[in-house]
Formats: sequence, C-alpha cells, structure tokens
Amino acid sequence: MFEVTRLVHLSPDTDATARDRLMTRVREIAAPAARRVLVEPTLPGVRNGGDVLVHLRFDHSADWTGPVAEVDALLRGSPVIHVDGAEYQGGTAGIAEPGATGSVYRVLLLRVAPDIPRATVERFEAELLRMPGYLPGIRSWQLSRVTRGTGLSPWTHVWEQEFTDLDALTGPYLMHPVHWAHVDRWFDPECPDVIVRDRICHSFCVNRPV
Repeated sequence: MFEVTRLVHLSPDTDATARDRLMTRVREIAAPAARRVLVEPTLPGVRNGGDVLVHLRFDHSADWTGPVAEVDALLRGSPVIHVDGAEYQGGTAGIAEPGATGSVYRVLLLRVAPDIPRATVERFEAELLRMPGYLPGIRSWQLSRVTRGTGLSPWTHVWEQEFTDLDALTGPYLMHPVHWAHVDRWFDPECPDVIVRDRICHSFCVNRPV
C-alpha cells in the first residue's frame, strides 16, 4: 500500500464552517482513487499536530498521481498556513487480533539524524514495534520509512496506531514504563542514545474513515 499523511495547520481565526468545507473538499478529491480516506479535526493534546489530520491509503503510488496536485493546491490556499506531511510505502504492520480497529487514529512524524548507523536505526525501529505487545489499548500499528516528506523537517519515519479510545493513548501509552524507560531515550536530547534530533509531530483524531 502507498500512504499519504498531511497535518494541516489553519489560521487561528478559521471557523468550523471553513474547516469543514476544507475537509469535505479533500475527501471529495481523494475518494475516487483512495482505498482509505481519513480527514478529521485533530483532538486536544496534539503536539505540532495541526488542526486537521489527513491520512490517505492507495493500492499503488500511481493512484496518488491523479489527486496529488489538486490536494496540494487546496492545502496551499486559505485558511491553511502550514502543512507537515509524508508519503510512504506501508511498512511493518500488525494488529492485535483479526479485524481489530480502534476509535482513535494516531500518527507520529519523526526524523532520525542522518549520521546514525544503520544498525542503531534498526534497533530503534525494533523497540518501537515491540511497544504494542505491552499495551493492549493499541489495536493496530504500522512503522514506515518516508519516501518524501514535506514541512519543517525532512521526516524519516511515520509511526501509526489505532487505539481503543483516547484514554488508551493519553494515559497508558505515554505513561507506560516501556515508553519512558526504553523508547524515550531515543528522543531525549539529554540522553546519549538520542537519535531523533528535530521536532516531532504527534497528532491524533477520531478514527472515522470514509
């Protein structure tokens, strides 16, 4: 699968009507070519996560060549003030059980520093992928390497999950020992193991694809 994520930051004076009109138009453009279209307002608590989260899934990268110009042109106009995003082939994925879905979709855009040895990057990826085994609130997950990134950082990875509910994300996930005792060291600038040196985008929304 080929996937596209866009985190859309809107002007502070944008009202709900203008925001919803933008979301509707993105859905209309993407839907004919996409297998999955998720376009929803972000929920409170995102970090550099924008006001609207767009996640599109296509069977092939060629399916994105039709809507890309129109979607990107739309996201360059008012009321959009900034977009962070990534395009990528679906990476290592898993599900808690057959047909498992969650009510909250979360995505993390991150950049691993370019001078990091390959073996270290692979160890970092393996630790991220072990997390769902400790957290039953994660119903499905995927870790992918970015083909093309846009925004304020040249993103290298996209880490996605579906959670049973918002509490499973904001509580057990972020506060679990496997997170702060193992995974956080890759992100902590005061830790010698740090490899993620730029800002991250932590965004989530209601999981309501069309």
